[in-house]
Amino acid sequence: MPQKVTCAECNHLLYEGDILKSPQDIIKKFDGRCPKCNRKLVFASGGISISPYVDSSK
Repeated sequence: MPQKVTCAECNHLLYEGDILKSPQDIIKKFDGRCPKCNRKLVFASGGISISPYVDSSK
């Protein structure tokens, strides 16, 4: 199942792929900051929305 992770502030794409990655690994990859807006990246389960992936390119 594809995964897409974006910054909550600027919607910058942080990760997209078929391999599921933990939020902590994605945050660590960017040293805890969004590369576009420099917002501190944190994982908070209350701010998560999980929904089926829909490929809009088809």
